Amino acid sequence: MSLLDELLADLEAESDALRAVVAELSEEQWRAATPAEGWDVATSIAHLAWTDEAAVAAAAAAAGDKESWDALVLEALADMNGVVDKAALAGGAVAPAELLARWDTARPALAEALRGTDAAGLKLPWFGPPMSAASMTTARFMETWAHGLDVRDAVGVTAERTDRVKHVCHLAVRTRGYAYSVHSLDVPEAEVRVELAAPSGETWAWGPQDAAQSVEGSAWDFAQLATKRIHRDDTDLVATGPDADEWLDIVQAFAGPSGKGRDRA
Repeated sequence: MSLLDELLADLEAESDALRAVVAELSEEQWRAATPAEGWDVATSIAHLAWTDEAAVAAAAAAAGDKESWDALVLEALADMNGVVDKAALAGGAVAPAELLARWDTARPALAEALRGTDAAGLKLPWFGPPMSAASMTTARFMETWAHGLDVRDAVGVTAERTDRVKHVCHLAVRTRGYAYSVHSLDVPEAEVRVELAAPSGETWAWGPQDAAQSVEGSAWDFAQLATKRIHRDDTDLVATGPDADEWLDIVQAFAGPSGKGRDRA
């Protein structure tokens, strides 16, 4: 199995788990507010469907069919700060069955488009730097996982802790430099060793073993912090060294402004 196939399989599993939750919700629960300000359950699912559709359009553009992607870019340029909320709120206003059908269509279309992009050795244009099919899949996993937490919080369902969360952790480590740029800070030269305890009990590690600075703790807490789903003081993460400590204050695995993050529980 290729790397992309493994990533797509985990994205499908994560999406299936979230779909199983929302498929059982009442109309009232679909309108339950999530911890994401201004978004309810339906808004969150609409956002996932919209982003899947945008990625399909980006894959088509990579292959030469730019019409749908160019229209999305023009829409985004007209309202850079509001395009995501606008699409999510509009998409979430429809009946739950219609919204689920939309997401059910977008998900397999995304997988097919990404396999085609990967086979052709192309990169997808995006609202930031172009991405490989594998990077796009990882980003889609991260968003599905994070918004899945929001949805489950809204309806009182506990998320199953699986080792699929490694994709979010990996993305957060890889984007360390980006987190500094969002805050207009210089990236420290010192490397940071990251050692995280997986839900299965395995230890995941990134960075040189002899690094003087480190981050240790649970992978679940690290992923929540990197997606702004938890306050740092509510995690079990331990930073050794000033640069590692600073990084935990600004870490993020997603593109765009960092936002204010969660308050303490």
